[in-house]
Amino acid sequence: MPADSAKALRKPGRLRRFLDSDIGWSFRRTPAAWLSAIVLVLLIVTALLAPLIAVQNPHDLSQIFIDKAEIPPIWARDGEWPFLLGTDPQGRDVLSAILYGTRVSLIIGIAAVIVSMALGVSIGLVSGYYGGRIDNLLMRLGDTVLSIPTLLMAILVSAIFRELLPPALREPFAAVVLVVSISLTNWVQYARTVRASTMVERRKEYVLAARIIKVAATRIMARHILPNTLTPVMVAATLNLGLAILSEATLSFLGVGMPITQPSLGTLIRIGNQYLFSGSWWLVVFPSLQLGLIVLSVNLLGDWLRDALNPKLR
Repeated sequence: MPADSAKALRKPGRLRRFLDSDIGWSFRRTPAAWLSAIVLVLLIVTALLAPLIAVQNPHDLSQIFIDKAEIPPIWARDGEWPFLLGTDPQGRDVLSAILYGTRVSLIIGIAAVIVSMALGVSIGLVSGYYGGRIDNLLMRLGDTVLSIPTLLMAILVSAIFRELLPPALREPFAAVVLVVSISLTNWVQYARTVRASTMVERRKEYVLAARIIKVAATRIMARHILPNTLTPVMVAATLNLGLAILSEATLSFLGVGMPITQPSLGTLIRIGNQYLFSGSWWLVVFPSLQLGLIVLSVNLLGDWLRDALNPKLR
């Protein structure tokens, strides 16, 4: 076979298949989608490469210089290289702190979405498949969670877990407590979405046939029903990622989130807010801009994905 013919018969790569698909076509034709994707990828890459590109490690006391405290950004009159965004009252480079804080915020946000999605999908599958009293019990539990304001619920759960932990373990497990607190308040949306899809799928012929041949209920839910419910779940997960990151930042800003020794973007904003009226505006402005860029990029991608997967808008 000629080389040209063999090359023509070769299957296209995953990137090419994605770009040629309906979703890829929509992505290429939506400037807000690919611009927000570029911004989000840049923010994630710079956060992951923080140990390589940051001026200092803000968690390492040996790299902090007290004599460099409260230096303004580089373009200001008293700015100093290499502190592009200035320093804080402890001599920490603000840009380095933002890069490391972004890593913490992203990890907690992604982990919270994964845990809440796993919990909500499991509850939704069980509720929609079995129905009856189980459905009523689980959905009333979800209604109870929704009846309490999300932020108040997260603060309550966080405070309970912190009191249960010994004082020596509170800071090391602060991220775990935040993930649990955010997850326990965000699972209801996934559960309701999956429950509605499961109630439709369980009446279809392939599920009835699987029941007739005595296939286990867990296998039916995991192998047959779950794949048909993933599209709305992925859209909800994308939209909730920005909400989870914002919830973490809010809890940290209120002082019940990440400690000063492991600062997230919310912690940096809380610390910078204390020096806002003393003239060190850069301590709160730049972490806030970073947080806003992340949440805005994620929300724009979520909005695009919701519209792209909606057959009524095609």
